[in-house]
Amino acid sequence: MASPTAPSRRHVLIWLIPLLWTCALGLWGLSRQNSLWRDEAATWQVAQRSTAEIGHLLGNVDVVHGCYYLMMHGLFECFGPGTTTLRLPSVLATAVAAACVAVIGERLAGKWAGLAGGLAFGLLPAVQFYLQEGRPYALVAAGAGISTLLLVTALQGRARTGHWVAYGSAVLACALLNWLSLMILPAHLATLLWTRAGRTVRTRWAVASAAATAGALPLVLFSRSQSGQVSWIPPLTWHMLIGPGILLAIGGLGTLLDRPRAGRLSVAAVGLPLLAVPQLGLVGLSLVQPLFLDRYVLFSLLGLALLIGTVVGSAVAAAGARFPRASLWVLPTVVAVAVVALLPQSLAKRSPASRVDDVLAIASDVRRMKAPGSAVLFLPSARRDTASVSPDAFSGLRDIALEQGPKSSGTLKGVEADADRIRTAMLAQRRILLVTDAPQVARPVRGARDRTKASVLEEHFAAVGDQQVRGRRVTVYERRASVRRPEETRAASVQ
Repeated sequence: MASPTAPSRRHVLIWLIPLLWTCALGLWGLSRQNSLWRDEAATWQVAQRSTAEIGHLLGNVDVVHGCYYLMMHGLFECFGPGTTTLRLPSVLATAVAAACVAVIGERLAGKWAGLAGGLAFGLLPAVQFYLQEGRPYALVAAGAGISTLLLVTALQGRARTGHWVAYGSAVLACALLNWLSLMILPAHLATLLWTRAGRTVRTRWAVASAAATAGALPLVLFSRSQSGQVSWIPPLTWHMLIGPGILLAIGGLGTLLDRPRAGRLSVAAVGLPLLAVPQLGLVGLSLVQPLFLDRYVLFSLLGLALLIGTVVGSAVAAAGARFPRASLWVLPTVVAVAVVALLPQSLAKRSPASRVDDVLAIASDVRRMKAPGSAVLFLPSARRDTASVSPDAFSGLRDIALEQGPKSSGTLKGVEADADRIRTAMLAQRRILLVTDAPQVARPVRGARDRTKASVLEEHFAAVGDQQVRGRRVTVYERRASVRRPEETRAASVQ
């Protein structure tokens, strides 16, 4: 006779296995060979500032990431700065999201669909990328998973007032981490309409959603004053729509296999809106202002994992009907095949080359190439992040363009002097180290300050050393003998 606790144990395993599986995927190669790229460098340097300094920064830039920076500041205070402390929250958050997918899938389509969906989420290439990223997008996915699970609970008639409070809190928490996550609300509305939810559920959802939106509204409005931070995002092109198109096609296939019917709560009714609405919503917003970056709607892949779980679950069920003894091996076989097929991508995403650059790698070259009396320049000024995360490597170097440091100015890259003063300071040097981007990732030089740096180096200095590593470059320049420093010119004129 089966133990009465057997069903509950099976239920726990449905979400526990995907949670542990996703944690294992996240811990695999977590340090990425001790590399840190520019986006993570922003988290790293801000998390080590005081709360007052973080508040000063948010008044100028990055207010959209304010809650995340404060959270990481607390973690750095408790556990110290390091790549594990930086990335482990994303690993755990992704594991929670995978567990939510598993529970939702089990409730709506059975244990195999839930287990398959939960395991599939961590294997998705985009998820593997942000699974090990020191940024807030995985945390948003976890909050989206929790809020979707709470919505399903309500649609199954098991929600109390506390569930709706938790739902609104989860949506608000996501919005405070990235307010574009509010696009989950129209996705959930589509699910309510698809399932023909009762008036009570619709009313309570509307109240919880309105409260969450109202709570996030000040952040939304204030962040608009900092919209220049996303001015680098290119306009939407047809090429950029290939990825979302493929995702929606896969989602459509999963929906057909789920055989959805209007008025019935199903995986398709939950998963397809969750996948499609945020993707299409971001496309629509990008027609007004370029914003199309897949990380902003990473949480929509919860819907894709749910639909994949349905497809695999149906295959397992069909195999079980024909070959009962072999059915237990269907899902492990599918997962093994997927792991092997995705292994090249999985390895690539855990290498430093998976990111544009490595802020830490070039610091050792700066330490080796600097000499007493040398000055340092950053082109563009945002490359000063190397000095912010590796200050010891730059000790003894004079930052001749810097007028006010990043902390005191409440910025990420500091405030530089005007172009004329930079020119004068450069001509007073005999040896300058230039920290910049490697040619393959460098953008055209813009701004009077940066043009001045480039032109003075070209006209009056000669490169005597150069090192490129992982998207960053440090070049040593020495002043040509034929070029006099300003004080030498003044002395000659007096004589």
